[in-house]
Amino acid sequence: MRDYDAATYGDAMADIYDDWYAELEVDAPVAALAALAGDGPVLELGVGTGRLALPLAATGLSVAGVDASEAMLAALRAKPGGDTVTTVLGDMAGDDPLGPFTLVYAAVNTFFNLVDDGAQQACLAAAARRLVPGGRLVLEAFVPDPDGHGDAVRVRSMSADRVVLAVSVTDVSRQTASGQFVELVDGRPVRLRPWSIKWCTPDQLDAMAAAAGLELEHRWADWAGADFTPDSARHVSVWRRKADVGWAER
Repeated sequence: MRDYDAATYGDAMADIYDDWYAELEVDAPVAALAALAGDGPVLELGVGTGRLALPLAATGLSVAGVDASEAMLAALRAKPGGDTVTTVLGDMAGDDPLGPFTLVYAAVNTFFNLVDDGAQQACLAAAARRLVPGGRLVLEAFVPDPDGHGDAVRVRSMSADRVVLAVSVTDVSRQTASGQFVELVDGRPVRLRPWSIKWCTPDQLDAMAAAAGLELEHRWADWAGADFTPDSARHVSVWRRKADVGWAER
């Protein structure tokens, strides 16, 4: 998508993210992440408005979050307890903050927001460098539909004075999709909220993780630890950092 960069999605969505995605679960992922983190500290990639980082910090863990959107980070800091999360403006594939961390994670397809060539591999390599030996990387993502294809326009929401359309373009061969949320409110200018992703299969993620020095420890169908099967629509994958790569070798 032309003129789209790492901050575009967050800058466009920060003011409505918590409202539009209020149904996303919190308790189960926070419990699972806290159990995997040990004593911490913890880093969230694409921390956004702090949906998981804030309750995770409330458990007593030291939590840092990196995001490319200053608007998202400002929304996080404005919330009660916002000062309990260390926020860093930057790229998920970068090396700040340095760590080391016992746990690095990205939730709800956030990892797929890395659309530039090589960015996803660079992100996993950077995550591995920031983990302590035996530390864990956790990604939550959808399982791609091999039969999915084409373009789509659908109604996301509608009320008497407001309609939100979801417009998307999908290229299965390139494993990419992009789109716009088109918000039409009576008496106001049209508002566009763009997004873009590049998806991976679980096997592709495993290959990239292995190249970064990470080995698969768990793959669940949800945060509660349900068995992952060929019919699972989502996965929560946990990789452990091998002892011979990482932060100390910088």
